[in-house]
Amino acid sequence: MRHLREIHPERPSPDQANAFPFTVPTIASLAGGVLRLPTEVTLFVGENGSGKSTLLEALACAIGSITVGSEGVADDASLAHVRPLADSLRLIWNVKTRRGFFLRAEDFFGYARRMSQLRAEMEAEAQRIREDPTLTRVQRGQALMPYGRELGAMQRSYGAGLDAASHGESFLALFQSRFVPNGLYLLDEPEAPLSPMRQLALLALIQQCVVTQGAQFVIATHSPLLMALPQATIYNFQDGQVTPITYDESEHVRFLRDFLNAPQRYLRPLLEDEGTR
Repeated sequence: MRHLREIHPERPSPDQANAFPFTVPTIASLAGGVLRLPTEVTLFVGENGSGKSTLLEALACAIGSITVGSEGVADDASLAHVRPLADSLRLIWNVKTRRGFFLRAEDFFGYARRMSQLRAEMEAEAQRIREDPTLTRVQRGQALMPYGRELGAMQRSYGAGLDAASHGESFLALFQSRFVPNGLYLLDEPEAPLSPMRQLALLALIQQCVVTQGAQFVIATHSPLLMALPQATIYNFQDGQVTPITYDESEHVRFLRDFLNAPQRYLRPLLEDEGTR
């Protein structure tokens, strides 16, 4: 389901226009226009610094998305620079939803640490209750009930814990446990910790959520594998413009295809330069 239909970035004030992030060429090009999300999956692609992650972060702030990280979107100091842009975004909804989440790949470590710390604190408190000699058996059982429920829910969602498996496995486990029906998910480079096979697993999971759970995704990515998501709308952030492109028109896809077909053509100049040093 397409929950969010359009993004309308309003024109900044003269003072704002000369400050980041409004000085990013692609962001400036969107001012006063409209960015349509015609499909359930929208991909932002482009080189580092092109503005795709900046727009995604601002969108998360404008929506008030739940975050998967060490801090909420309203308190995260790393998002302060995009809040003026977020305030300028007028959002047009088909059906407004607060389900789903915003995730940057680098925030995963903070979330895993927070979950591990919370589990340890609850286990320590439960142990203190078990050993409290002043409690009767009934009192002890009643005091332990909320800890048992929370620890059980963590076990069902994350097993031994997000920090008990490899980074890539834990990352996928997080997605599998947190995807809910009718969610809107904003993902910034989710491929970063994933091998190519794990990226395919994530692609399949995203597609399943779209087809069976009414989910919508907006994803900033460098991954040609994720760019192959069926019926995805791809926006290219390049040369100061944001334009729709097809999969085969993506520079990332063309480069990777050319490299895999003839890697020596790309490696030879690098190796020759190294040999002259």
